[in-house]
Amino acid sequence: MFNRQKAIIIGGGISGKLAARVLSDFFKEVIVIERDNRPIGPFPRKGARQGEHIHALLLAGQYGLERLFPGITEKFYTTGAVEMNSTKDLSWFHHGVWKLRYDGHYRTTLQTRPHLEWHIEQSIDNLSNVTVFYNQSVRNILYHAKKNRVYGVEIVDKEKNIRTLTADLIVDASGSSSITTSWLETLGIQIPREQAEIGLTYVSKFYQLPDNKTRDWKIKMIYPDPPAEKIGGTVSLVEGERYTVTIMGYQNAIKEKEVVKNDQGFLELAKKLPQLDIYHEIKDGTPLSATSIYRIPKIIWKRFDQVKQLPNGLMLIGDTICRIDPVFGQGMSIAVFEALALQKIFQDGNCSLQKNIINFHKKARRIISPIWNMVVTEDFRYPGIIDKKPISLSIQQWYAKKIFLLSSQHQDIYDSFAKVMNLLEPMTILIKPEILKRVLRHTFSKK
Repeated sequence: MFNRQKAIIIGGGISGKLAARVLSDFFKEVIVIERDNRPIGPFPRKGARQGEHIHALLLAGQYGLERLFPGITEKFYTTGAVEMNSTKDLSWFHHGVWKLRYDGHYRTTLQTRPHLEWHIEQSIDNLSNVTVFYNQSVRNILYHAKKNRVYGVEIVDKEKNIRTLTADLIVDASGSSSITTSWLETLGIQIPREQAEIGLTYVSKFYQLPDNKTRDWKIKMIYPDPPAEKIGGTVSLVEGERYTVTIMGYQNAIKEKEVVKNDQGFLELAKKLPQLDIYHEIKDGTPLSATSIYRIPKIIWKRFDQVKQLPNGLMLIGDTICRIDPVFGQGMSIAVFEALALQKIFQDGNCSLQKNIINFHKKARRIISPIWNMVVTEDFRYPGIIDKKPISLSIQQWYAKKIFLLSSQHQDIYDSFAKVMNLLEPMTILIKPEILKRVLRHTFSKK
């Protein structure tokens, strides 16, 4: 069954766990190096500071996760996660209009990130050839210069004990602040980057909301209408009959010190949303947690696929390659897509390990590129994020805005848009002749 001996994965977050699941089918032994303590339940962990904030696994990501871990979706529900109808149970104010609500027969899951990650963790525990080394950090990558090959890592525990591990494959899934980029730079290897300074801040709090028989949604989203509006928010039912409330602000629009002073500070921030719906929901609610802050100063795509001299035996995955704007909820789904791509690459043919690595980086580029373009089309509506906008960007933004507005009037257009947002279909379905005609009619007939 196994044609290779050992793989080492740096980082035990979602991308690292998914990589471990896939590689366990192709390597005799898989070792995951994780800085955090061994989890004891579905609780936030230090190494995933975003874990206390709103998370979403889009439809395509959920379907892919089920392929990797058959039965995991049902486990989510039996332990408290919330099943929702993605177009009926979502109340969404977007670019100044409310989206239509109807039964599109799309089912997805509302849950906290710790809840989702805990179930993945338990599935990984059942893999006999996967070992997770907790409370360990990678302090150095072992490299054979003449062969241009990575062959292991030096790890250190909390007591400063150091040991060396060697492997056929080293996978860096440790995130945007990984050791790999700086280490490669010491070798004189520069990583091309695409990035944008978005100045995004997440502020979140858990609430118990009073009973309300008129509450006909499971998640409500209030999105800003850029560039004039910079603050948006979401309130979502999650496991434990709790609601998680996340308010986000672009370009450092949120004054954090005022928000964290007390519960009233969070309520005052909710009053600044384009609609007061979330404020009215939580003003009589009971706070269940302290206020959490998470900052995303910039989004960045490290183009490892363009590096010709990347050392052999080294593969990058997840946020180590691309840290995307989390507001759109695509990060975890990208991780799932990459894991499925990795699985297919190893399943297909008898390529060398290095050829598989090269093929994966190319496939990761194809996964990320359309999602990155979708995200920056929206982020770049704010002035100052980039110095100069390409001409085509203005056209894309104009067309996207038309789709947003028409999604409040036409079910078929919203249905197509929902498929694109959930990564079920490519953006090209939004330029089908019948949709294009509606956009042009809306443009030239509107007074």
